[in-house]
Amino acid sequence: MEKTKRYLALDVLRGITIATMITVNNPGSWSHIYAPLRHSEWHGCTPTDLVFPFFLFVVGVSMFFSFSKYGNTLNRESLIRLGKRTLLIFAIGLFLNSFPQWSKDFSKLRIMGVLQRIALAYGFASLIVLTFRKKYLPYIGAGILLLYWGIIYYFGTGDPYSLQTNATIPFDKAILGENHLYKGFGIPFDPEGLLSTIPAVVTAMIGYLAGSLIAQTDHHKVPQALIFWGAAGIAAGLIWGQFFPINKPLWTSSYVLYAAGWASAVLGLLVWIIDIRKYTRWTPFFVVFGMNPLFIFALSGLWAITISRIIRFPGPDGEMTNAYSWLYNHVFVPVAGELNGSLLFALTHIAFFWLIGYVLYKKKIFIKV
Repeated sequence: MEKTKRYLALDVLRGITIATMITVNNPGSWSHIYAPLRHSEWHGCTPTDLVFPFFLFVVGVSMFFSFSKYGNTLNRESLIRLGKRTLLIFAIGLFLNSFPQWSKDFSKLRIMGVLQRIALAYGFASLIVLTFRKKYLPYIGAGILLLYWGIIYYFGTGDPYSLQTNATIPFDKAILGENHLYKGFGIPFDPEGLLSTIPAVVTAMIGYLAGSLIAQTDHHKVPQALIFWGAAGIAAGLIWGQFFPINKPLWTSSYVLYAAGWASAVLGLLVWIIDIRKYTRWTPFFVVFGMNPLFIFALSGLWAITISRIIRFPGPDGEMTNAYSWLYNHVFVPVAGELNGSLLFALTHIAFFWLIGYVLYKKKIFIKV
């Protein structure tokens, strides 16, 4: 039993997740995207819908190993660590939402977002796993998922699982205010809102349990254990999804089990390929992303905001266009067309941020966020 063994597969999965997050967040045009790189319109789950929960799952796995130095218990040191990290990640997310609106009217500033959800899921999951004994965690997680199902089912104003009448809208409006919610669905509805963050906490908790499984299982049996429990999660999610639909924007309980199941199975497969069979020649590319994941992700968000909202160029008609659209239409579309140009635009961003990550990696600069 190798409790202190470091698994390269975990760094690779973290890097794959960050690279994919950058890809799906930066198409040249949102009107020209290959189907697997699109989110489901509402119910259902595409490969893209798995990216965010994969990252939260990896956060959970890493929590187990990072808190091992504190005995995986809640004490002054572990509380300070989780508190600082939660506040820092949330603050970075809020900064990105406010950029470049500094000193302007913040009455319509969106409060929540991807980084904010990561922060809250990490913070609350850490408190739970460090406070309660490991044997109780599956029951606590199940209780949270059942409670969330009950809230969604009983407190909506119509179809409990629809976009317009689900219970997260009145809850988030009451706590955050309508002006501070995401409007991308055509109505004030935040897919990273407060209420739907509750089940996301369980996604991180499942990752923590996977980390415990990895640490306490014979090295050569880790892949089959992760794949077994992953398959169980996928099956449970699909069955529950018949009653509580798999839905990323609502982060439904069935979605939690389904997505975490896939994350566990993929991690198990990677452990077998990388750490057991030692097929590692292809891994350095993703390790670069995995060493500074949140920094690179936040930097990619800052860059996208800068070229879409700040830097502008004159178009053929004399009107100003943002640099994001200008690059897509004048560089990538002429080279590869609209659809492939949109993908090439995203892949170019991957290469760009990989180079930044590579410089940091070679200089052994690891920015803890």
